[in-house]
Amino acid sequence: MNDNNNKTIRLSVGSGFWALLQIAFIVLKLCGVISWAWGLVLLPLWIYLGIAVISIIITIVLIVIMHKRW
Repeated sequence: MNDNNNKTIRLSVGSGFWALLQIAFIVLKLCGVISWAWGLVLLPLWIYLGIAVISIIITIVLIVIMHKRW
């Protein structure tokens, strides 16, 4: 199997978890099962975005470091 296909599958599985958790929290909030503030209901979204931003920052820092070494 092609290595690029494996990376795509892993990425979609990882993001699928956060999406399902987010949908579950929204449904529970709208049905009145939980009385959390919307900030807590949207927490999986913020965590996922935070991980993405941190990954991008680390990548940029590594690119800058590697560029300075050359």
